[in-house]
Amino acid sequence: MAAKFLSYEGFEYKLSYDLLNSQNKKALLFLHGWGSNKEVMKKAFGSVFKNYAHIYLDMPGFGKSNHHKPLTTQDYANITQKFLQQFDFEIEAIFGHSFGGKVATLLNPKKLVLLSSAGIIEKKPLIVKCKITLYKLFKPFGAKRLKKLFISSDAKGMDEAMYQTFKNVVDEDFTQHFQSFKGDATIFWGKRDTATTLKSGEKIAALIPQSRFYPLEGNHYFFLHHSNTIEKFYQNETFD
Repeated sequence: MAAKFLSYEGFEYKLSYDLLNSQNKKALLFLHGWGSNKEVMKKAFGSVFKNYAHIYLDMPGFGKSNHHKPLTTQDYANITQKFLQQFDFEIEAIFGHSFGGKVATLLNPKKLVLLSSAGIIEKKPLIVKCKITLYKLFKPFGAKRLKKLFISSDAKGMDEAMYQTFKNVVDEDFTQHFQSFKGDATIFWGKRDTATTLKSGEKIAALIPQSRFYPLEGNHYFFLHHSNTIEKFYQNETFD
């Protein structure tokens, strides 16, 4: 494990990362999803793409990287861009899982690889809608106590800054960002993904002009079992 230090909007960030195959000139950046960290991405892809350097980053507030205040997805992209400027590699592609897919899209790489990316607003299940209604109804009678009962599982255990960050990023509509992406996008999705459903993947593929879509067996973390397949499709991919 290594770390880079950078300043952003008056705060000093320590960003934890791992670097593999550093002898190669071209590099791939791997961005994890919400509530995850670089170790998940390294577990999936550390043994493939051997002709590239690998950069695995803990984004602020996750893994061993620090945070200071509530952030937006654009803040994450800005911080990641400043992080990349400290390397001499040519970044050929950025891989983004879930929330990391949104950050990767904002970074506008030449090649984008989305893994069950967030960014399409989906209808909330009835039970979630009921929880939201009850929370709003009873919030005046004790917000802190109710927060523990109704908070999303993705936000449990977070300090206030990260909880506010979660609220900033959880329901973003990235339709326009996907539409405006002009690079090549290879999109992989778990067929049994319930966090970001297959329909969302199909919609993203339709929005990005230069894209190819590959549904694979598995759930939201399907890529842990398909790294060789993902490598094969990425390296053999051709675009019209």
